[in-house]
Amino acid sequence: MRAQVKWALGLGGGLAVVLVAAIVALAQWAGSDGFRARAQQAATQALGVPVQLGRIEIAFWPSLAVALRDVRIQTRPPLVLEQIDATPVWSSLLAGRPALDALVVRNAVLPQQGIVAMAAGLQKQGPAQAPKGGDAMANVPRRIVLDHVTWVDAGGQKLTVDAEVAFGGELLPRSARIEVVGGRYAGAKARLERGDEAWQLRADVGGGTVVGPLRLDPQRGGGWRLAGDLATERVEVAALTAPSRSLTGRLEARTNLQAEFKDPAALVDALRTQTRFTVRQAVLHGIDLAQAARTLGISRSGQTVLDTLTGQVATHGRAVQLSNLVASSGSMSATGQVALAPDRTLNGKVQVSLAGGALGVPLQVGGSLDAPSATPTGVSLPGSQAASDLGGKIGQGFKGLFGK
Repeated sequence: MRAQVKWALGLGGGLAVVLVAAIVALAQWAGSDGFRARAQQAATQALGVPVQLGRIEIAFWPSLAVALRDVRIQTRPPLVLEQIDATPVWSSLLAGRPALDALVVRNAVLPQQGIVAMAAGLQKQGPAQAPKGGDAMANVPRRIVLDHVTWVDAGGQKLTVDAEVAFGGELLPRSARIEVVGGRYAGAKARLERGDEAWQLRADVGGGTVVGPLRLDPQRGGGWRLAGDLATERVEVAALTAPSRSLTGRLEARTNLQAEFKDPAALVDALRTQTRFTVRQAVLHGIDLAQAARTLGISRSGQTVLDTLTGQVATHGRAVQLSNLVASSGSMSATGQVALAPDRTLNGKVQVSLAGGALGVPLQVGGSLDAPSATPTGVSLPGSQAASDLGGKIGQGFKGLFGK
């Protein structure tokens, strides 16, 4: 009996030594230059753009994980990721069908132009065969975590977020949370929880809230339909238009949105929204509209304090239409509508009137989103330069409405 115990202990100890040796060898192999070179080549072929990996590490405690460090995807500009951690599900490894439990991206900088370039590289690879059923689920991590991931838009503005998305073994997320820790919306937070029929969104931004349901339904013939109804309550406008502060005040709005799309990349162009809004205690910074109406453009500074600013906003992709604009205060009122085309050009008309309606100045809004203009129409001005100065100031005010 004692001999059998000794044999068992000896066998177990030997197997333990072999296992430890195998683990050490695996870790050393994964960290070798040869393995890293092969991994770089595989990633380059998969993405269609050159990929550079600093090093690869494997950890076995407290759980099995693979870490890719100093990842650089050589788009122009490049996508830089300090670390990517992948944690597999142990049971999936034993079953021979590897699946990810968690995917964590840490300290990444992702320029929009780089993302577009990588998408173009993927398209050049040709259409990939979409996995089905359980194979599709094997490619979806149970949890995705973003730790200080920075998005850089086409204008160079940065947005840094911490986020976590839980899938729970399904293709669509069960829940998501996001916190903006740096950039133009710093301090904003949002949560998305899936219910029986829709996701419920709650965002805290600018001292107020945006809440409402979002629905995503599959369509016949493929594709998806997104729909939602959002209520905005007491949100500071400047928190949405930062860094611009041309317009301040508390925003209340009701928004209906919908989109039908097959490719997620086409969602922005497919999205349509209808919004009715009111801005209370609104202040238009940079111009005194009442003074400008009295002097036909002599005023070059100041501010316009309004009791309310109301109107409607309709969007289709990147085109924006502001209509039924009504601004009112004790001594002045203004009405009008402005369109923003996909090429960022402006076109519209605004009428500014003093108390009692004794004087009205019609203004033609034009130019572009980056260089707007508004010039008096239907009146004879003694000085064209004064009118030009007025147009520039009013244009800056409308620029703030679009948050650019």
